[in-house]
Amino acid sequence: MSKGPVSQFIQHHFRHFNGAALIDAAKGYETHLAEGGKMMITLAGAMSTAELGISLAEMIRQDKVQIISCTGANLEEDVMNLVAHKSYKRVPNYRDLTPQDEWDLLENHYNRVTDTCIPEEEAFRRLQKHLVKAWQDAEAKGERYFPHEFLYQVVLSGDLKQYYEIDPKDSWIVAAAEKNIPIVVPGWEDSTTGNIFASYVIKNELKASTVKNGIEYMVWLADWYRQNSSGKGVGFFQIGGGIAGDFPICVVPMMYQDLEWHDVPFWGYFCQISDSTTSYGSYSGAVPNEKITWGKLDINTPKFIVESDATIVAPLIFAYLLGQ
Repeated sequence: MSKGPVSQFIQHHFRHFNGAALIDAAKGYETHLAEGGKMMITLAGAMSTAELGISLAEMIRQDKVQIISCTGANLEEDVMNLVAHKSYKRVPNYRDLTPQDEWDLLENHYNRVTDTCIPEEEAFRRLQKHLVKAWQDAEAKGERYFPHEFLYQVVLSGDLKQYYEIDPKDSWIVAAAEKNIPIVVPGWEDSTTGNIFASYVIKNELKASTVKNGIEYMVWLADWYRQNSSGKGVGFFQIGGGIAGDFPICVVPMMYQDLEWHDVPFWGYFCQISDSTTSYGSYSGAVPNEKITWGKLDINTPKFIVESDATIVAPLIFAYLLGQ
């Protein structure tokens, strides 16, 4: 693939340290796909609110990613940005805010994520009424679905189009729903929509079993991995740390050690973008080689770590892979 100006720029200028690691990781990702491998991308942090969908959606459309693991927040916040973008409030001086300033944001129904405030009424509530209907309809029919499947239903129904405030091509959830690529959402309960669902369970208006849980995600992922890890295998591109990365990467040692299946391939590529420094007991700060001891990566698995801001690094790597 011929490379565009962004790729040419980073190849010319990014020659050392984290810049060189970025290029190495991008080339390793490209090689993995070219040799027939598949790729999982994991999203921690607030990448959807950082509008990673602008580049990630095109990665999905061009088959540069085959499966995604994300937090419940990243699952919902991409759609919230889609339906309420104009009501978001940017706070560039967020480091200077006082506790009173923060309280005033709460009183005005703004929930802050670093320099960006999500508008509660426009974002959460617009999505809520459509999701609640999907939950209720499924329960009435005796059906159960994963969190991302319910969101896919809502997005594909077209009911949200009346609210769209950005070009839907910049929404990674829209791209994922249209391609029906699998998503794993560990710890979905730790999200606004998860909390909303819990409130309906507490009120005895919905059953907890209507939304499939994390154990069921792991069981499903084990089967998906078995079916997709032949040949070059499945690569692991991790943005941030936390449960979005730790949950899915554990599927390999779970099958090998706990199920005692000894024909399970290791992950075929590994890259982590993280601003967490190597530290004591931190998963986010663990170097890739530590994962060898847990049976997640092989000695020869291509391993990369870019210790930098994912909002800068990920779009550049994606641009390289897209030939931009």
